[in-house]
Amino acid sequence: MPLATTYCRASHGLDAPLVTIEAHLSNGLPSFTLVGLPETALKESKERVRSAVQNMGFEWPNNQRITINLAPADLPKSGGRYDLAIAMAILIATEQCDDPGEDVEFAAELALSGELRGIQGILPIAMAAQAQNHHLLVAKDNAEEASLAKQAAVFYAKTLVEVVASINQAQALPKAVPGEDTPLPAYLDLSDVKGQPMARLALEVAASARHNLLLFGPPGTGKSMLAHRLVGLLPPLTEQEALQVAALYSLAGKQRPTWGERPVRSPHHTASGVALVGGGSNPKPGEISLAHQGVLFLDELPEFSRHVLDVLRQPLENGEVDIARASQQVRFPANFQLIAAMNPSPEGSKHTHDPQAMRKYLSRVSGPFLDRIDLHIEVDRVPPDELLSSDSGESTAAVRIRVLSAYEKQMSRQGCTNANLAGKALQQACPLPKAERDFLEQVIHRLKLSARAYHRLLRVARTLADLANCQSIDRSHLTQAISLRQLERLLAND
Repeated sequence: MPLATTYCRASHGLDAPLVTIEAHLSNGLPSFTLVGLPETALKESKERVRSAVQNMGFEWPNNQRITINLAPADLPKSGGRYDLAIAMAILIATEQCDDPGEDVEFAAELALSGELRGIQGILPIAMAAQAQNHHLLVAKDNAEEASLAKQAAVFYAKTLVEVVASINQAQALPKAVPGEDTPLPAYLDLSDVKGQPMARLALEVAASARHNLLLFGPPGTGKSMLAHRLVGLLPPLTEQEALQVAALYSLAGKQRPTWGERPVRSPHHTASGVALVGGGSNPKPGEISLAHQGVLFLDELPEFSRHVLDVLRQPLENGEVDIARASQQVRFPANFQLIAAMNPSPEGSKHTHDPQAMRKYLSRVSGPFLDRIDLHIEVDRVPPDELLSSDSGESTAAVRIRVLSAYEKQMSRQGCTNANLAGKALQQACPLPKAERDFLEQVIHRLKLSARAYHRLLRVARTLADLANCQSIDRSHLTQAISLRQLERLLAND
């Protein structure tokens, strides 16, 4: 059988397109040719495959011309994920292994000894195989991760010999099964925060509808402390959301969060634009994609490069990021909630009621970027009597009950959070009587709000109404929403 076909999958963002591996053996000068747009790491696979086949005791066709085609030819292919599929195609072509059929896929790297090694991005492969009802053979190292696609038929092996034996029906391979669910970690409790009633309210509003939040104030007032307690208030991930988060971490080759846990990413202010949005010759997810369905915390916001912050503007609006390269364009989801913190000046010593100092420091951040932040809250120093008091505020568990109730209202009413309302859906969810519209018109003129800032103000008012269990927005919700955009009111007084 001089021609054989096996199947594997490439990596293209969160997608894993099917790749057909065709092996052809013919007479001629002995050679091993790999075609189909392979990159350097993949071109080296022919040496790994040759050694693995020979060290496992199989015969290598030394006196034949071997041509391996990876189709489609215009899809870039890289990495060692194709090793096992290439080896199996050669063994089938030399009649040392039966043909497994079109519903079996292979995804593993080969060691020179013939052992199977795990690869990055196995979960998107398992999800794609599941969608087509295909069987997937992987290395033992990848079995637990691949089993997160719970409906997929995933089997694992340690060596090439075990794979061949299973195809020849001499030995059954074990099926990958999910491990026991790890309990979610204990979140930091909101009751640890002393005072700061406005900041606590802002956290509750932000958690209820996934609004973006900026905390500003002098050093040591609890900005970071508050930000780290937001994740404990957020609604739990759905099964599909948790699977998508795990797939992104699989692609990045990073340790994924506990199943069902919302991710929190806190990049340093020296991070580059590529580190945040992702990239590379073979594009990988960046920090904003690793924070998908979770929280991206930017501490010392004005210390980030202005250019770096501006690359976040499109993902903040669309919930995804497109990475364009000469050979391909990749899209990663990036539906994250932004929490930022900043001091009033580089020294951090000036009081926030110095609008000129604030304006100068904030000039490092573009206006369009700040426009995309729904809530701006001043976090001032806590009075000594409150700081030393043994009384504690509401716990995370108590606040989370209200957050979940408001979140469920939004999902049943419009199928998305208030922060994602746009166009006609925003108008339908936020109808305003004439008196309220006239009031908002005055606010827009006084604070010089952009259209985007106006819409964000309306979304926050809708969330406040949901928290208050009100069907419609009234003047009190609008006033409270304005009070939660303190930065604009502070700078408007300059």
